[in-house]
Amino acid sequence: MESKKVIVTGGNRGIGKGIVLSLLEHSYHVLATSRDTKKFDISHPNLKLADLDVCDDESVSKFQEIVNKYDPDILINNAGVTKDNLFLRMTEDDWNEVIDTNLNSVFRITKLVVKGMLKKKWGRIINISSISGSMGNPGQTNYSASKAGVDAFTRSLAKELGSRNITVNSIAPGFIQTDMTESLINEDLVMKIPLKRVGNVDDVASIVNFLASEKSNYITGQTLVVDGGLFMK
Repeated sequence: MESKKVIVTGGNRGIGKGIVLSLLEHSYHVLATSRDTKKFDISHPNLKLADLDVCDDESVSKFQEIVNKYDPDILINNAGVTKDNLFLRMTEDDWNEVIDTNLNSVFRITKLVVKGMLKKKWGRIINISSISGSMGNPGQTNYSASKAGVDAFTRSLAKELGSRNITVNSIAPGFIQTDMTESLINEDLVMKIPLKRVGNVDDVASIVNFLASEKSNYITGQTLVVDGGLFMK
């Protein structure tokens, strides 16, 4: 069977980098993006790189041409930022940057790929969310709001695209060991996690691989929580 082609936004570090490496190990063809591809330290014959600022209209417009030529089967919306602060100290710029990067970009980049998936009558859209979108977190009103929006977007789009054999799901990681979470992780936090450890990028990447595969054919509109049991509904 021909290998599927995947786009991963924000694929140069943290969870995104782990996803890229895992997909390559499973024989996918991957197009990974970042604002500066010179920062990539991954090399693989099945890996292509593209500069993309998901918040910049001109950059997104140029990326449309790349998408049209690449014709992806799977999209992983992973690009994200944090600008944490208590609400009374949070600036409007901090609010807007997080909402634009984490939520509006999911709309923009999904728009670029979904027409091609509709033509094929097959596709996988996987959005990287966060448990903060469900449980909230002090100092993260912007981040939590953006990730809650991603989950709601996921459910609504799944209902629109399901009849065309396109699944849309999100993954909500808990505390995963990356440079973005380094300052947040401490012993008190670990003791609150039933599995008594923080996650690693492979814990998330393995779920991405599952959702990208034929094994997940009957799953859509769902948010899969990967947090060691920290948040239980």
